[in-house]
Amino acid sequence: MQDYIDLFINSFSDYWNYLVKEITTPSWTNYFYWLVGLSLLVFTLEIIKPWRKDQKVLRRDFWLDLFYLFFNFFLFSLVGYNSISNVAVAAFNDGLKSIGIENLVAIELGSLPVWSQLLIMFIIADFIQWNIHRLLHRVPMLWEFHKVHHSIKEMGFAAQFRFHFMETIIYKSLQYIPLAMLGFGIEQFFIVHMFSVFIGHLNHANLNWDYGPLKYIINNPKMHLWHHARDLPADHKYGVNYGLSLSIWDYLFGTAHVPYHDAHLELGFHGDEHYPDSFGKQLVEPFKK
Repeated sequence: MQDYIDLFINSFSDYWNYLVKEITTPSWTNYFYWLVGLSLLVFTLEIIKPWRKDQKVLRRDFWLDLFYLFFNFFLFSLVGYNSISNVAVAAFNDGLKSIGIENLVAIELGSLPVWSQLLIMFIIADFIQWNIHRLLHRVPMLWEFHKVHHSIKEMGFAAQFRFHFMETIIYKSLQYIPLAMLGFGIEQFFIVHMFSVFIGHLNHANLNWDYGPLKYIINNPKMHLWHHARDLPADHKYGVNYGLSLSIWDYLFGTAHVPYHDAHLELGFHGDEHYPDSFGKQLVEPFKK
């Protein structure tokens, strides 16, 4: 038990030191500056060639979404998530060892070329996330947390950051075992994750893009706008276009829905006129339910 307590306490200082190093020591594997750089790139694209030309550059809730970026990607880990997750992983691995399992790696991919490892990880991780995203819409308790993201009324790249911290716990928990069984390292994960973040930026951006024939494989701003539509088709009452990076899952499993393109499609969900519009209130709203 003492080992877990020490791990919990030390994780706070370890994450703080990591964050300080990220900010003060730029490098090619620096998450902080990659995130800032990709954000500025997509924001610049929005300014140069916006789809909704009448939408303000600093759109509605722009600063709220940027605060969600700060909270979900950095502050949340600093205030406890990193420590709790480290203890949870250690306890889980110790539990496996107690029944004779040294690790979860079931498929060894290390002998494959690096590009194929990255591609396999990207596809598998995205499929897992697609399924988790469906759960967020179909399970009432999970939907209460996901409502925070769907409270967006004007779309822009920073809208990707607006999500309840419980979504991080849900996603990380449900995808931990499948990805651990493939034995991917932190460097491979970093590359795949940053690519996914970039696509997510574009999906939420004010851009008139659908990538032509590639729209049946890669998610895009025009398709994802329909995912945020306030009015859903009668035969898809839980939602459509669940893809995070890839759209192919929606086309394969019949949840794709892009009947036409409308830059000013009404976003949100029914009853959102009564939904809180501040960070603090949105944070506690799901727990009140």
